[in-house]
Amino acid sequence: MENQKLPNATAVLVLGIISILTCCCYGIVGLILGIIALVLAQKDMQLYKASPEKFSNYSNLNVGRILAIIGVVINAVSLIYFIWIIAYFGMEALQDPALMQEKMKQLQGM
Repeated sequence: MENQKLPNATAVLVLGIISILTCCCYGIVGLILGIIALVLAQKDMQLYKASPEKFSNYSNLNVGRILAIIGVVINAVSLIYFIWIIAYFGMEALQDPALMQEKMKQLQGM
């Protein structure tokens, strides 16, 4: 019997890479993609553990899962950072450069 490929291994790998690349999109897009990749990876890992001799591309699945974990962590930190920026400076300061400079000077103690 010929080895089969895990059904979602390539998708998990692609989603893991994209979740890292989209960390600058306020953390939301990459976080969603990373979570989807982790769910798909979990399903394929259960399938692989049931009969490992049937499948040949477990390494792609494992790399994709690791990239998805890294992407989720980076995007979660990024999202928390952007929420902190909005909470600390406020939306008004983010939209008005002069007010933002004033708040930055206050932050620096000038």
